[in-house]
Amino acid sequence: MKIKSHPQADADFADAYDAYADAIFRHCAFRCFDRERARELMQETFIKAWAYLVSGKDIDNVQAFLYKTANNLLIDEARRAKKRTVVSFEDMEESGFDIEGQDGRDQGRIFDAKAVAEVLYEIEEPYRTALIMRYIDELQPREIAELLSETANVVSVRLNRGLKLLRSVLAQYG
Repeated sequence: MKIKSHPQADADFADAYDAYADAIFRHCAFRCFDRERARELMQETFIKAWAYLVSGKDIDNVQAFLYKTANNLLIDEARRAKKRTVVSFEDMEESGFDIEGQDGRDQGRIFDAKAVAEVLYEIEEPYRTALIMRYIDELQPREIAELLSETANVVSVRLNRGLKLLRSVLAQYG
């Protein structure tokens, strides 16, 4: 999907929001484990995209632009955080965290979200990001490569190594 800076851009932007808002929200939620902060980051992602369009620039690949913007915001967030705390899935549920998106997909039924939440912070970057984008965001390796400005081969290697790390960490919980 492309959005060109023209009078119809607001309708195109609204279509892009409808198409990608839930996916960007879920991506942010699984990266920061704070539902409200994830919603803010998703909104900030779309605000930055709108500002980019208003400045007269075109967006050739909306999905790639939005994920790249969200990832940059998440990286900035992590850099600002002086001390990262790992929260258990039970704590997140008690505080009202719900990983079901507005599109009705209950991610908790697709995989054991508790195990994923506990393990994600044990897997180092860039493998964590690759795994989240592939198995939670359901993006193809070529799409991830475009979003991360990497080659598809690099992404495939990260996914393979990330899965090995995931298996070894999950074996400790077994």
